Amino acid sequence: MNATSLVAIEALDGDNTDRVQAAIDSLSAFGGGRLELLAGIHNCRGLRLRSGVELHLAAGAILRPVADYAAYVHTTVSVIAEKSDRGMIVARDARRISLTGTGRIEAGCESFIIGDDESVGTFVPAEYRPRVVVFESCDEVEISSIHICRSPMWTLHFVNCTDVSVRNVTIDNDRRLPNTDGIVLDACRGAIIEDCRISTADDGVCLKTSAGPDGRAIGRCENILVRRCAVESLSCALKIGTETHGDVTNVMFEDCRISSSNRALGIFSRDGGRISNVRFSKISVECRETPDGFWGSGEALTVNVVDRVSERPAGAIENLVVEDVTGRMEGAITIIAAATSGIRNVSLARIALDQQPGQLGTGRTYDLRPTNADLAPMADGGGRANAWTRGSDGRVIGLEDYPGGMPAVYVAGVSGIAMNEVRITRPAPLPQGWNAIDVVMETTPPDGSGAWQN
Repeated sequence: MNATSLVAIEALDGDNTDRVQAAIDSLSAFGGGRLELLAGIHNCRGLRLRSGVELHLAAGAILRPVADYAAYVHTTVSVIAEKSDRGMIVARDARRISLTGTGRIEAGCESFIIGDDESVGTFVPAEYRPRVVVFESCDEVEISSIHICRSPMWTLHFVNCTDVSVRNVTIDNDRRLPNTDGIVLDACRGAIIEDCRISTADDGVCLKTSAGPDGRAIGRCENILVRRCAVESLSCALKIGTETHGDVTNVMFEDCRISSSNRALGIFSRDGGRISNVRFSKISVECRETPDGFWGSGEALTVNVVDRVSERPAGAIENLVVEDVTGRMEGAITIIAAATSGIRNVSLARIALDQQPGQLGTGRTYDLRPTNADLAPMADGGGRANAWTRGSDGRVIGLEDYPGGMPAVYVAGVSGIAMNEVRITRPAPLPQGWNAIDVVMETTPPDGSGAWQN
């Protein structure tokens, strides 16, 4: 951003909110500029960025938001996520805004943990948690070089924004706190995410299209490029979905490195929007099994379509290319259409993976969560809304056994799939519970008479 003015604020003891917000407002009113937080600790409640303003954290500067949900009553946002309608740094209908610098935001997640559920491997989060950054309906947005740690909920959330760039950002969240997504592009058009480092318990980079207060899609997500990022995730490292009320199209993930992760690459259609023209290219993966409280377990690639709400059928997934993927997985590749909208025109090319058994055995089931059951778990059934629900048999609803055991690749209900140079190395002899068939394909004949497998 070409600042027309520069204002520098020193760190002082106590609450710095009013000083910082007044400087933001003044800069914007006079055409914009840079507000620089100097080295030291800046304690603040909610801040609202205005058009033309760059909030810059200088070397040694620490922005430490107040660790109390009530502190953000004046920085509410329109899109509710996990019951949260508040952000620590927000903007709405702003143009030419940025958050830059080599300083750090310490978001205080430890104040939003109320328990430890060792049975599923996660902390129990507080009912209400603020997101760190939420920008809504903004244009020309930049976040660069900043370090954000210990987010209590989603870290960077862009809603209905255009011309977004996120570069050289480090996000380091607690690896056991759910819903701490790294970067969320929600119905954004024209965005680039590059050279970022993300470690989190939830999705690393996630594209979605949420519903607004009226229940309708807030927009579409299109023309997105994610490249040269290093991600560690205990949900899905590079992901589209699950909220897919509007269409998602023209997306490229390339030259990324995924390590110490649960799922590497994923597309999840649930809410009516069509997902099309997506390419994953030149990606290294390391996928490990996790306890069943985390969605999925050890899959290098997971693509599925599920009708989450019967009155709103899921949209189709079409024109998917996955190429030049290397690495290790403890689960399988799964591509499953469990809804009539289906999955069409898939290409897998030049994939070389080592499939090895994990220590937990959770990779031996495929996962169709979130399901309808997760929207409102029964009080006596055990579970957490939009995460997991146990049925009367004690099993997590949505976890299904592979027919004949876990293969290397499982495809069900897909129309048109091509595999070229797909090599999955498996142990010999195969572990118990593994399928002797490497690639299992299931589909239904056009007359609907029954399923066949090869």
